[in-house]
Amino acid sequence: MNVEPIKSDMNAEVAAGAGAETKLTPAELEAFTGKLVTALKTVYDPEIPVDIYELGLIYKVDVADNYDTTVDMTLTAPGCPVAGEMPGMVQQALEGIDGIGKVTVNMTFDPPWTPERMSEEAKLELNMY
Repeated sequence: MNVEPIKSDMNAEVAAGAGAETKLTPAELEAFTGKLVTALKTVYDPEIPVDIYELGLIYKVDVADNYDTTVDMTLTAPGCPVAGEMPGMVQQALEGIDGIGKVTVNMTFDPPWTPERMSEEAKLELNMY
């Protein structure tokens, strides 16, 4: 399996082929990853004015050869008021990508989210320096 970081300063990664050698070319995977990131950046935690991608809530994205996509994500806290809604919001955003296959969103709290997962952009937006 090829594993490439979605963004170098974040811990999320995109994996092509879901456990096997992928038939997607590096250029196809890169282009699709860009679409994934763009869609993920449209989803916001309602209590924090930063998108879930920059907050570091996306841990992993697996893309199969048929563009079926599985996302592992977390929340800033297990008791987050939107815990039940967030996976659906992410799924809906990704389903808007032309050519995407089946979208599955898994919620995990292992490892727990910490502010260190945020991008520099998110830290600047939230004045965390």
